Amino acid sequence: MDLFEYQARDLFAKHGVPVLDAVVARTPEEARAAAEQLGGGTVVVKAQVKTGGRGKAGGVKLAHSPEEAAEKAEQILGMDIKGHTVHQVMVAQGARIAEEYYISLLLDRAERAYLAMASVEGGVEIEQLAVERPEALARVHVDPLTGIDEAKAREIAERAGFADDVRDEVVRVAQLLWTVYREEDATLVEVNPLVRTEDGRIIALDGKVTLDDNAAFRHPEHAELVDRSATDPLEQAAKEKDLNYVKLDGEVGVIGNGAGLVMSTLDVVAYAGEEYGGVKPANFLDIGGGASAEVMANGLEIILSDPQVKSVFVNVFGGITACDAVANGIVGAIESLKAKGEEISKPLVVRLDGNNADEGRRILDEAEHDLVEMVDTMDAAARRAAELAFAAK
Repeated sequence: MDLFEYQARDLFAKHGVPVLDAVVARTPEEARAAAEQLGGGTVVVKAQVKTGGRGKAGGVKLAHSPEEAAEKAEQILGMDIKGHTVHQVMVAQGARIAEEYYISLLLDRAERAYLAMASVEGGVEIEQLAVERPEALARVHVDPLTGIDEAKAREIAERAGFADDVRDEVVRVAQLLWTVYREEDATLVEVNPLVRTEDGRIIALDGKVTLDDNAAFRHPEHAELVDRSATDPLEQAAKEKDLNYVKLDGEVGVIGNGAGLVMSTLDVVAYAGEEYGGVKPANFLDIGGGASAEVMANGLEIILSDPQVKSVFVNVFGGITACDAVANGIVGAIESLKAKGEEISKPLVVRLDGNNADEGRRILDEAEHDLVEMVDTMDAAARRAAELAFAAK
C-alpha cells in the first residue's frame, strides 16, 4: 500500500525522524486555517496524490500568508496530476534550504536483501541521476538480520559523500529511517529531498512510504491509512472476504485456483475474445487451494455483482483440493446465493481437470443448473465464455 506524503510524514514523526509541522486541508478555507495554525508565515501547499511529478505539474506552491495559502489550495484542489485527482493538500511549514540530499531504503528481491541508496544530489529525478551519473548514487546492501546500525549508516553516508559537518546527523537519520522501515513493515522508505537548512538542521522534507500488505495482520492500525475513495468498491468487498481479486476492464469473469492458472486463464480469454469483438477478462480472482462452498460463493457474489460481467469462466485444476470438492463448492455457492435472494442470470462455463475431475463433472451434471455449462479443455472453455459474453453485450 502506497501512502500519501502526509501519512509518510506522520510515520516519520512517530519514529523520531525530523520533519516540519504540517496540516492536511481539503478546502481553501481549511488551508487558510492550517497556515494560521502554523504561525501565519511562509508555508508550502502540496498536492496529496500517489504519484511523482507534482512540482512540475504545478501541485506544489509557496504561500506567504494564510490568504495566499487559501488561494494556492484553490488552484491545486481538483487538479489532475498524471491521472490522479487532487482531493486534499498538505500545508507545511516553509524552510530555508541550503542543500538537498536523497536517501531511500527498499527491498532488493534479486539479492534477497535490503538496499539503501543515498546521494548528496537530492531534489532531482533520482531515476535520471541513476542513469546519467550512476557514480553520484551510493548503493549499499543491508543484511536483513542486522539492519542499519551506526556502522552501516556511517558506511552509507561516507559512500554517498556527505560532508563531515552533516555526516553525523545523516547517520542518525538513516538509523531512524531504518526503524520506520522495520517497525512498519515497509517495502520502501524514501526521502527526496532530505535537506540541510540554513541554520544547520537535517530535515526529511518529503517522504514516500510503501507498506507490505502481507504484514497487515501485524498492523491493524494501518487500516486507517487506506484511501477508500480511490479503491475500487469490488476490490474492497473482495478484500473484506479475504479474496485475491483484481478488477479489470472486461466482460468475462474469471475464477481459478492458483495464481499461475488464473494468469494463464486471463491470457486464453483475451486471445479467444479477439474473435468476439475484443471481449476481455473482467477480473483476476484466485480462490486458492480450499475452494469451499463459502469461498466459491464469495467469489461468485463479487464477480456477479460487477455489471460489466456478461459470463463467468470457472477454471480449476484439481490438486490438493480435488475437483469433486470444487464441484460441490460450485453447487453450494449457487444454492447459497439463491437462498440470499441473489438472482443468477449470467452463464457459468466450468472446466475441471486433474484430481477427481470425472466425479466433479458428475456432480455438476446431476445438479442440472441451467446456467452451468461444462467444457473439457481450457481453450475451448475460454472460447465459449467469450462467445457467451459477446452474445450478451
